[in-house]
Amino acid sequence: MVLAAVCVPSAATPSPAATPEPAAARLPEQVPGLGPRTLDGIPDDARQVVVVTGAGRNASRSRVVVYERTADGWRGGPQWPARNAQRGWTDDHRSGDRRSPIGVFGLTDAGGLKADPGTRLPYDHSGGFFIRGTGVEGEPLTGSFDYVVAIDYNRKPGTSPRDWTRPMGAGRGGGIWFHVDHKGPTQGCVALSASHMRQLLRTLDPALHPVVVMGDAASLSR
Repeated sequence: MVLAAVCVPSAATPSPAATPEPAAARLPEQVPGLGPRTLDGIPDDARQVVVVTGAGRNASRSRVVVYERTADGWRGGPQWPARNAQRGWTDDHRSGDRRSPIGVFGLTDAGGLKADPGTRLPYDHSGGFFIRGTGVEGEPLTGSFDYVVAIDYNRKPGTSPRDWTRPMGAGRGGGIWFHVDHKGPTQGCVALSASHMRQLLRTLDPALHPVVVMGDAASLSR
């Protein structure tokens, strides 16, 4: 006689304990890398902060990160390599010193030789942004002003970046912009690649009252 196989249930194997979901990284309550003095200069209504951190007080290389205030804290975007002035940074910018000014400045106006790539800032599309000649290391400047964002240092906000009004006087310099990288240090501006300039222009939102916080790391941490 052939006995049919009988399936005998085995003892129940305890299921492994559920692995808890990793907790979401907590967003910082303050913009990273900024000290009390610098934070105090950021307006209360600024919910978009572009941080330009120089590699050193006398260095012409820097990095740029855009932070946006959310209900959970400050969320940072991608990090972009940048260039600043040939001789680095200063708390007392003067015309021709080849240093970028340290501080907190508004970002209210944009423009360029090329058409508006989709910014919400007022955009002055003009042939007046054409530039020729060479930079401080002999590199060609052509295309540097294809896209620009005016940094509100010693200028009249609410006007084209090409407006040369200097509220603090001509001796304190001016014409400090974000503009397209020309593969060399700047006179005082901050330069990004063309693709990153387009991203910056599309990201900035006047409803969020954007500002730039710029300087070498040690100065920003004060």
